[in-house]
Amino acid sequence: MSTVQQQVQRAIDELVASGTERGIQVAAYRDGESIVDAVAGVADPGSGRPVTSGTPFYNFSIGKGATATVAHVLVEQGLFDYETPVARLWPEFGARGKDKVTVRHVLTHTAGVPGLPPGTTAEDVCDWPTICAAIADAELWWEPGTRTGYHAYTFGYIVGEIVRGATGKAISQVLAEQVAGPLGVADELYFGMPVAEHHRLAVLENQPGADEMMASMPTDLPMFKATPLSLLPTAELGTRADMLVADIPAGGKTSARAIARMYAALLGEVDGVRLLSPDRLPEVAAPAFSGTDEVFGNEAVWGLGYAVGFPAGEERETVFGMAGAGGSWAGADTKSGLAIAVTKNMLSMDFSSVNQIVQIIDNAR
Repeated sequence: MSTVQQQVQRAIDELVASGTERGIQVAAYRDGESIVDAVAGVADPGSGRPVTSGTPFYNFSIGKGATATVAHVLVEQGLFDYETPVARLWPEFGARGKDKVTVRHVLTHTAGVPGLPPGTTAEDVCDWPTICAAIADAELWWEPGTRTGYHAYTFGYIVGEIVRGATGKAISQVLAEQVAGPLGVADELYFGMPVAEHHRLAVLENQPGADEMMASMPTDLPMFKATPLSLLPTAELGTRADMLVADIPAGGKTSARAIARMYAALLGEVDGVRLLSPDRLPEVAAPAFSGTDEVFGNEAVWGLGYAVGFPAGEERETVFGMAGAGGSWAGADTKSGLAIAVTKNMLSMDFSSVNQIVQIIDNAR
């Protein structure tokens, strides 16, 4: 067992023992080789089922990294490019002045379509035609490409319709055929997860105090205008069978090793599979747009479909990835050659566990 594997294992064992985490996975690759594959705790507190390396977790927006990756794979194949108008592939989207929105705008969250209609329900977001019709009918919040604002749900459906327009297939099928399948993780990386596989999932739970914190937030915040309160990521939402089975590529169900393997295959070759050419990687991973987020108010830096830098703590422009609500993260560093993922089932309000683990792995390089 390597030193870094031992250090990570010790850290996550302590996180579980202290009650900070319930179940957690950590995976890391360096230059295409696995260097960490560690687990601790339980996937299901009710039954005591332990976390294994193959346990999928619903990690919410971590899945956006896989969504963006599917888009880049299709760009590599010449099916569209970053300047292609979305309406060329999804004609209905061009309504209400959205005809100038490009693939690049969508990937940098500058498309100006971050919101769902008030009253949108969980049942609605599980119904692809319903939610896509609502997005197609939406009005712009700003001129595309001039501002950024997190497209929490709409990102996945818009990219999904771009993919469908280019291939004639659902994005979940393309993910399986062109990303997860070739990497050998088709049974660990999903958008919509078959009901027959739900028994393998880690069971989510809210960190104590999270409900009270959410209830104390002002209801007139832009984030609630973009995403109805009932659709904010909670354990209750993330354990609904319809949410788990539905294609919602704004999020994903994945193990740490599956999503880390995907990022490793963006950096370079993993067991003979490379998802992006060396020439495309710098364009995809580098900062493409920065500004104050119109939805959450934070300073945001976006590559093409990936957030630049760690979710909290040290800023580093060579790091790209996606955080998941609840404190998970997956990403890669083009400078160090590291790809790292941390997945967990205790939905916390910060990324302290991620930062601790990433620092251990980063210091060992």
